[in-house]
Amino acid sequence: MKALVPRSYGSPDRLDLTAVDTPVPTAGEVLVRVRATSVNPYDWHHMRGEPRIARMMPGTVGLRAPKLRILGCDIAGQVEAVGEDVTEFRPGDDVFGLLEQGGFAEYVSVPERLLARKPGNLSYEQAAAVPMAATTALLGLRDAGRIQPGQNVLVNGASGGVGSFAVQIARALGARADAVCSSPHADLVRSIGADNVIDYAREDFTRSGRRYDVLLDIAVLVGGPAGRWLQPAGHVFAALAMAPLVPQRIALADAVSCTVKKQILMTLTTFIEDGTVTPVISRTYPFHDIREAIRYQERGHVPGKVVVTI
Repeated sequence: MKALVPRSYGSPDRLDLTAVDTPVPTAGEVLVRVRATSVNPYDWHHMRGEPRIARMMPGTVGLRAPKLRILGCDIAGQVEAVGEDVTEFRPGDDVFGLLEQGGFAEYVSVPERLLARKPGNLSYEQAAAVPMAATTALLGLRDAGRIQPGQNVLVNGASGGVGSFAVQIARALGARADAVCSSPHADLVRSIGADNVIDYAREDFTRSGRRYDVLLDIAVLVGGPAGRWLQPAGHVFAALAMAPLVPQRIALADAVSCTVKKQILMTLTTFIEDGTVTPVISRTYPFHDIREAIRYQERGHVPGKVVVTI
């Protein structure tokens, strides 16, 4: 099979689209024929090994070389085969999932507990846009933010992958959602349900006088501006250090270490199938252009998600 393999840290030019062995599912695993994937900051952080402070932290990127053998955490596709003890899926089933690695390949073997049935009203491309970004948004709002129906939510960075899901999920959970983004993306954000859109180039939302029950700060904390050595990890450390000193509660959402990924995906499927949440896709690339897809996503300020068909 073909897969995108990182040989060393660096730019997308150091990624090889090459032939590797097709995985064989072991007990409890499902072999998925990947039909689509999407690009996330998670992927290029592992590709570049940045911020470099992460190389010193256990369980993140590797110290001297990429920890992940094949990049890609979002998948949508069809079950090709199942290992022993798999009870929920059969060959031919349409699935999607949030993985640690392996999505940038034609096939991937996945623990059954990480997969859910693909929403029936989405294409593979649309479904591949969901897992990492929408899981982060749901964890941030529902679990960390504890939003309740009728509350006021502000999404800072509302036009990107996580933000476009966050606006819709806030509305799906019964809250009112205001959004901060750039003016070129204001119409997009209004179209997915934002009640009020703030252009950050013209207005400082921290000085507007508006009060919110929950602020989901994607632009700074969740997917903040990348740096070679420290950021965005530095923003996270600063927020945690500040937490005991401010009256507001500061909490972090971590989709990577989440232990209930299947349940999260099933909740998202409910929202998607009832029409309250729809993926926003900026561009779609064929598999042979996946390096260009990564370059485009790395530029930042991309509306919605960047999807790759396989």
